Amino acid sequence: MDKLPPIEKIYEAYSAIADGRVTLKDGSAEVFSSDRKKSYTVSFDGDVYSSNDNSTYWQGYAGYPVIAVLFMQGRLSFNKETADLFKDINWNSLNKEYKRDYRAAVHSVIEERGLEKESIEEETKKIYGSLKDLDIVIKRGKLRPLK
Repeated sequence: MDKLPPIEKIYEAYSAIADGRVTLKDGSAEVFSSDRKKSYTVSFDGDVYSSNDNSTYWQGYAGYPVIAVLFMQGRLSFNKETADLFKDINWNSLNKEYKRDYRAAVHSVIEERGLEKESIEEETKKIYGSLKDLDIVIKRGKLRPLK
């Protein structure tokens, strides 16, 4: 992968999986936002992925919808129990509250929920390493981000 996302996008992908907001289809997936007000389309063909979420479309890295699809496809492994720790989080409002400081937003959740920070971060770093080594291409798709 040419450009890596912030590691915190993995936590948002955990939430999407834990909340059941990802539906795989043939060659695509639908992923609902954490506040369920938007639905993103992730398209994939072999090793080429695109999505109309803002991060993937505008920044050119795998946003959380793409990462969630990679989890669902088994291209990235994850621990379901860890993912479930991030269930029912409105990342949209949290990221606004922390002015897009994704690290601060994640740490606030870990602290508020009393989670074991070191073990969760260790696991997430391993996934991030696997994401880094994944031989996929992130491409701007035809669908534009939703407003």
